[in-house]
Amino acid sequence: MAERKAHLVGSGIAALASAAYLIKEGRLLGPNIHIYESVKIAGGSMDGGGDPDIGYVMRGGRMLNFSYHCTYDLLSFVPSLTNPRQSVLSEIKEFNEKVKTHANARLLYNGEIVDTESLGLSARDVKDMTEMLLRPEGSLGNSAIKDHFEEKFFATNFWYMWSTMFAFQPWHSAVEFKRYMHRFIHELKRINTLAGVDRTPYNQYDSIIRPLHEWLQTQGVTFHFDATVTDMDSKSVAGQKRVSALIMTEKGEEKKVDIAEDDLVFITNGSMTASSTLGSMHSAARLTTEPEDPSWALWEKIAVDHPEFGRPSVFSKRVNESKWMSFTTTLRDPLFFDLMEKFTGNAAGTGALVTLTDSNWLMSVVLAYQPHYIDQPESVQVFWGYGLYMDRPGNFVKKKMVDCSGEEIMTELCSHLRFTTHLPKILATSNCIPCVMPYITSQFLTRAKGDRPEVVPQGWTNLAFVSQFCEIPDDVVFTVEYSVRAAQMAVFKLLDLDKEVTPMYRGDRDIRVLMEALISIIRKDKNLPELPEHPLQP
Repeated sequence: MAERKAHLVGSGIAALASAAYLIKEGRLLGPNIHIYESVKIAGGSMDGGGDPDIGYVMRGGRMLNFSYHCTYDLLSFVPSLTNPRQSVLSEIKEFNEKVKTHANARLLYNGEIVDTESLGLSARDVKDMTEMLLRPEGSLGNSAIKDHFEEKFFATNFWYMWSTMFAFQPWHSAVEFKRYMHRFIHELKRINTLAGVDRTPYNQYDSIIRPLHEWLQTQGVTFHFDATVTDMDSKSVAGQKRVSALIMTEKGEEKKVDIAEDDLVFITNGSMTASSTLGSMHSAARLTTEPEDPSWALWEKIAVDHPEFGRPSVFSKRVNESKWMSFTTTLRDPLFFDLMEKFTGNAAGTGALVTLTDSNWLMSVVLAYQPHYIDQPESVQVFWGYGLYMDRPGNFVKKKMVDCSGEEIMTELCSHLRFTTHLPKILATSNCIPCVMPYITSQFLTRAKGDRPEVVPQGWTNLAFVSQFCEIPDDVVFTVEYSVRAAQMAVFKLLDLDKEVTPMYRGDRDIRVLMEALISIIRKDKNLPELPEHPLQP
């Protein structure tokens, strides 16, 4: 395999993982691996940047879990950025032994902590949930979650915690919800504390992407930045198809890269952070409804003549069903952190999402262990939050979230938390940067069989799709695990390696896990508050 080349379109975690496995398991030479990225930085949606002066920004954050067998396999052979003598996985495990998650304030209502010991499910809810778990996936078709539950289900402790943990909406895919229930059923017993979550020492860009990128560079992998792949040529012989060339623009120059018969092509199709826009402390971000991202354009282009490549418009043309907002706040004074730590009883990094159930925006925030960036000064704190309903007026700031500046978002948040006495000082020492993401949960949208391409489409000898929009049986999108599993599947199959993809954790087949989940589901509490209902339609 010494002369075989691999060409990877995109530099997100799926592509980087593919390159890593090509080297480790496929024995490809690093210099024969080429990664084409349209922007000037690797990492795709797993980003994180900024500084204390302009403000730090991350579009999202990811919770890891012991069940992420593929991800942890990948991180087991990538050296840590801060200590090259240990792996990224070892660093993560060491960090989580030191900083343990156990949220004391998972849900708030009317400025007070909700008792979440009970999930608040009715007998009908338990019946509906059990039926969904037992139904064959194919019988759900392209139905939505709301098609299978009563309206009151969406105002339970369970739904508030589950939906904000994973960013589900009632109109999202019932198939994906069912997959999540199977995949994370082991977390039901601690969903109210999120004690089963693993965190990275820093944001995921610093803790995962940067060390992986650096390791690939030491192996000789070539990164082509400012290189946009716009099309591909293909050949078909005796029913066997292969990519024969990639058409691209690199640093403004149009070029064609020929793909030899033994060479491989990996394409990142679609992007959940396409067309993201940032605001500032004093200006709102803007919403764009057309995907301004080459990964969508390329997928649309090549799918026209190849129906086996799926139907990208199912995911890219329904912005009203996939959009929401996040925000990153840089603080130059510890006051907000001090107030939150006193209110929740959690030191920063030991809590989890704090969800404001009565927020019209359904806002959640999380205070990570500090520093959250490798270069972050001790005098600065950073936290992240998001709102699922960006088109609704705030409870205190009477504007849609999408029209709000960072200052207005912080005002709404502090008003919900009853920090208004301290609001002037918090605002004077904060830099909140809003981020609108039109396609952030597009992978959750209702879909039918064939809407997503197989990792290696049938009949293709040198092409793989690695992304959140390829089809992997049983596993769940919107996770790092899905991307890394796609990478393993692609590399092992295209190279015809005598190696199995890392087996998936199946807690749904463990009687002890199932019994613990059942106990959690049926546990009752007579003193639960009447939580507000949020829209069942986008």
